[in-house]
Amino acid sequence: MGVRVKVTQRRSAIGRERRQRETLRALGIHRMHQSVVHEDTPQIRGMIFRVKHLVEVEKIEEHKAG
Repeated sequence: MGVRVKVTQRRSAIGRERRQRETLRALGIHRMHQSVVHEDTPQIRGMIFRVKHLVEVEKIEEHKAG
């Protein structure tokens, strides 16, 4: 595999624009402090950029066993 990113919601979406709330849902985040892991693609990076003030992002390096 390659690089993956772990996205965790750190700030509330209450009172935010509808588009930002929908972006969190599209990322698979439904509640505060929930984390999801996605492949590091340009599409995911674009969604993270839109809600960067609400989330925390960590890179997860996966190594091949063998």
